[in-house]
Amino acid sequence: MAFARRKPQKKIVLAVAAVLVVVVGAGLAFFQPWKLVTDTTVVEDAPTAVLGTDPGAVPQLPVPLSSGRFISHEHSTTGSLVILKLPDGSRVLRLENLDTSDGPALHVWLTDAPVLEGRDGWGVFDDGAHLDLGGLKGNKGSQNYPIPADADLSKYTSVSIWCDRFNVSFGAAVLEKA
Repeated sequence: MAFARRKPQKKIVLAVAAVLVVVVGAGLAFFQPWKLVTDTTVVEDAPTAVLGTDPGAVPQLPVPLSSGRFISHEHSTTGSLVILKLPDGSRVLRLENLDTSDGPALHVWLTDAPVLEGRDGWGVFDDGAHLDLGGLKGNKGSQNYPIPADADLSKYTSVSIWCDRFNVSFGAAVLEKA
């Protein structure tokens, strides 16, 4: 009879172990805790002047439209940004000397939200209008993000490094006109 009792207990233990493996695997996939200790550095060149084909042509330089400095939210974030209008009329958001934590599903957002210090500012950026410029290329370094030609920059007042997985800002900057 003792043997008969152990067999159902063994099945229960195996079932519980299988459930734990699935739960731990799903938790690791969702939270990606290793990103707390990893860094991705991206160093892209800034957009430069465009030289005309005429030998006497004056180089056309990118024109700064607005700029800002990051403040920290959920994670320590430093660096600056500038929105540049290129000679061909296109616009680029350039992050310079960015330093923040790595994280799952980080994106660069133009938003109409105010930049608030501390915990009050962590979750405001998805409350109003925002334009997702794409996934963050690296949590460290300098990088460029094209802004769609039809984007109305007058309606955006800030930039956020947004964690789409947890709906929280890692850091943000107020856009100040150049």
